Amino acid sequence: MTDANTPSEDEDDIEVVEVVVEGTDDAGDVMIDDVVMVGDKDGNVLASDETIAVETADGRVIVDEKVSVRGDDGELHVVDETVTEVESED
Repeated sequence: MTDANTPSEDEDDIEVVEVVVEGTDDAGDVMIDDVVMVGDKDGNVLASDETIAVETADGRVIVDEKVSVRGDDGELHVVDETVTEVESED
């Protein structure tokens, strides 16, 4: 009988990496790009979750999140994307 909570050898070969980049443009807009990638021991990216958040100088906030998974062709394909925009209350 196999214990469902026991990690398999395959799970030990998975690595999660997160990269966050922040910046401000000349107009005063602030951008944050947060990418989380799941990869295997050979360096292949299996899935990613990228969230880009922008706060504009006039107070609007725009958030774009994309979730992608690796297809049979070896390429990442977007399986879900959500874009949210909130206007400034000023």
